[in-house]
Amino acid sequence: MKWRVLLVEDESLVAMMVEDCLIELGYDVAAVAASVEAALAAVQAGTIDCAVLDVNLGGTPSFPVAEALEARGIPYMFVTGYDGAAIPAHFRPRHGLQKPFRVRELQEALAGMCKAPLELRRAPHTAHAAAAPRD
Repeated sequence: MKWRVLLVEDESLVAMMVEDCLIELGYDVAAVAASVEAALAAVQAGTIDCAVLDVNLGGTPSFPVAEALEARGIPYMFVTGYDGAAIPAHFRPRHGLQKPFRVRELQEALAGMCKAPLELRRAPHTAHAAAAPRD
């Protein structure tokens, strides 16, 4: 089973390169969004397991997308050309990578973000029921 990734990036060449890297690393790119609106629609669709977000989408911050992901418990990270100071304090732990980056750095950042077994993420009610103590 592959992790389904939402890629949020407004620069098409960068998006294509990151998408290729994700596929090469064994991830399924569920959606590529170039705007906050498109990204929020992808989050609402409920077909993603994690997300990679650029901070600046054509002059609009992607923080509403991060908030929507946070509310749903979906892991995400920022991949940006900005340093950590450009990200509000409560989102700084999600600053995964600074552009430009190497494929190995992306692989390591994704591995750290996607720690929980995918089966548990997609079927949380079943996993909790199985772990419940019996009398």
